[in-house]
Amino acid sequence: MPAEWEPHKGTWISWPKDPNTFPDPILPAVERTYVKIVDALGAGEEVHILVNDLKSEARIRALIGNARISFHHIRTVDVWVRDYGPIYVGGAKGAVVKWTFNAWGNKYEDLKPDDEAGAEMAASSGLTVIRPGIVLEGGSIDVNGAGSLLTTEQCLLNLNRNPGIGKERLEMVLRTNLGARNVIWLGTGIEGDDTDGHVDDIARFIGPRKVVAAAEPDRSDENFRALKENLRRLEKAQDQDGKPLEVLEIPMPPRVMNSDGRLPASHLNFYIGNDAVIVPTFGGKSDRAALEKMREAFPKRDILGIDCRALVYGLGTLHCVTQQIPVLD
Repeated sequence: MPAEWEPHKGTWISWPKDPNTFPDPILPAVERTYVKIVDALGAGEEVHILVNDLKSEARIRALIGNARISFHHIRTVDVWVRDYGPIYVGGAKGAVVKWTFNAWGNKYEDLKPDDEAGAEMAASSGLTVIRPGIVLEGGSIDVNGAGSLLTTEQCLLNLNRNPGIGKERLEMVLRTNLGARNVIWLGTGIEGDDTDGHVDDIARFIGPRKVVAAAEPDRSDENFRALKENLRRLEKAQDQDGKPLEVLEIPMPPRVMNSDGRLPASHLNFYIGNDAVIVPTFGGKSDRAALEKMREAFPKRDILGIDCRALVYGLGTLHCVTQQIPVLD
């Protein structure tokens, strides 16, 4: 599996519409966020937008400027293509891996049809489709493109995903299907995350041996202990060649709340495009620090903060709603 910063042919997104995720007072603001995502990415690669029909396509086309876009009439329930969409892997001819999507451990029956949407995306690629028969979401893993993979025990070993399949078997599956010969296991994710600890909110590769990790300085915060433990594990971890990782800390944003409690706001849920890195911001003091860290990491790309206070209402942000289509060997 190529690293996210390697060249893309394009990016998948699914246009928001599910009233259960984004009710009417929130949906217009989320659509404006999507326009910003498309504008930011479309300067450097084609953005492939999933819509239900021609009527939806016409309405959305009118909202978007001059970005490079293609529409695909693949019916989806919700926007989380990172988790139900296919993962592209290199090789002699390239292939796509379509994992089983069970709506994050059977939490949302109404979202399970998006497993079939992901299968349609995979078929549309024209590449060989690999079906491991294992439940796995794209947001639960992150790779450096050289054989190392980050994930969490809370998610991949959760009994609501693949009961009876232990760490050793899962590592074999990841090696066989993604080329991951070095799996780095972190512990748990952040508060408010209904995915059971997706790694793309807490730690991400930004280079072959460089990782950014979420840090919480406030000892009274619910995330303090879990994030400190993840940092400890990263500092002891090695890459696929036995070399230590360079770990850079990015502070967590202040709490973002709604009537149900804390939302999973994290600057680590960024997405690396060909020309731009889009970074979720939340209107707090940590926004500037997160953007500065990303500018240091990607000096040749535009670093664009996108306000995600509306998008995170749906319990995810920029990385969750995107899926890269890499240029394959």
